[in-house]
Amino acid sequence: MTTSTRDRGEDQADPRVRRTKAALRATLIELVQHRDLSRISVADVAERAGISRSTFYDHYRDVHELAAAACTAMIDELIDAIPGRDGTGSAGASPDTLLTFFAHLAEHAGLYRSVLGPQGSARVMDHLRHRATATVYANRTGAGLPDRAADIPHDVPAAFTAGALLSVATDWLRRGCPCPPAEMAALTRPLLVALYREEPGLPA
Repeated sequence: MTTSTRDRGEDQADPRVRRTKAALRATLIELVQHRDLSRISVADVAERAGISRSTFYDHYRDVHELAAAACTAMIDELIDAIPGRDGTGSAGASPDTLLTFFAHLAEHAGLYRSVLGPQGSARVMDHLRHRATATVYANRTGAGLPDRAADIPHDVPAAFTAGALLSVATDWLRRGCPCPPAEMAALTRPLLVALYREEPGLPA
């Protein structure tokens, strides 16, 4: 589930809204480095961001909704930064893609652990699954990266691969990232290669 049409229109129409939301997301990302999400209040975020609580509530219902928005924004930025995401397939052939993915999760482990855990955000999980499936599909087929879930054909290998990768990632986060991102990338890549042994390109 991505940002609502109303929210996207509001952001595009008013630069002040974009700046305020970006400041709130950045503030939460900073705060969650030092304490669990469950211990961060709206007052904490508003005070650190230099805005009133009423301004916070103009944009988000609570801290958890802000966390979901921060994660989905970071996921989109991560996907956009992956080399070859235009469908050329170069990302699919590069081990650096997996390393980038796990390094990003590790850098923001506290936030992702909160929103992807048992009491986390279905919105973030669905958004991450959609973007992962779309990226795998684009790498497999050489097609452009779809912007909407509805634009992705029913592709079993892409959905299977995205689901497996997310399962591995969430388990790693839940266990406190017991091994470094480079090791996770090295452990995961052979499994994905085995899945696509007969495919012309690799998904990760």
